[in-house]
Amino acid sequence: MGKAFFSVFVTVFLAEIGDKTQLATMLFAAEAKSSKWIIFAGSALALTLAAAIGVLVGAQLEKIISPRTLKIVAGVGFIAIGLWTIVSR
Repeated sequence: MGKAFFSVFVTVFLAEIGDKTQLATMLFAAEAKSSKWIIFAGSALALTLAAAIGVLVGAQLEKIISPRTLKIVAGVGFIAIGLWTIVSR
């Protein structure tokens, strides 16, 4: 259980650093008129809800598609996004 938690934590943490969600949150926090705690709570709740949706959808997909196939599809998806990012510059 600890290994799974650590793997998920590190993967999601590294994926979120510097992404558009974090940049948007920084922009909201940079506005002097906004409460930093409200911004934190809103962004934390949004990320938690997005993760919950991912877990629920993944649990349902596992019933239909094998975990190995899901890993392959996810890997191909990440590679495709990476290539698209490189080519679109």
